[in-house]
Amino acid sequence: EFLRVHSPSAEVQGHGKPILQFGKIGVGLNKVEPAGQYALKLTFDDGHDSGLFTWDYLYQLAQRQEALWADYLAELKAAGKSRDPSESIVKLML
Repeated sequence: EFLRVHSPSAEVQGHGKPILQFGKIGVGLNKVEPAGQYALKLTFDDGHDSGLFTWDYLYQLAQRQEALWADYLAELKAAGKSRDPSESIVKLML
């Protein structure tokens, strides 16, 4: 799930503004393939397979995993979204 929601693909990173990924709890890897000697191409079991994970990007994710995960959870909460694809969070404005 962590790698899926932090994919370097345009689908996730957007074009200048990252697109919040939600409902990805339990998403796993189907395939890991080398992309030359500089990156890995990951295929996730939800069908996502774009974006190359360079060794440098993977290192940065590992170094910042705790902070990135906390930020991701906070963004989900602020957007009223959930990690669970079958769950919908509804905000009531009173």
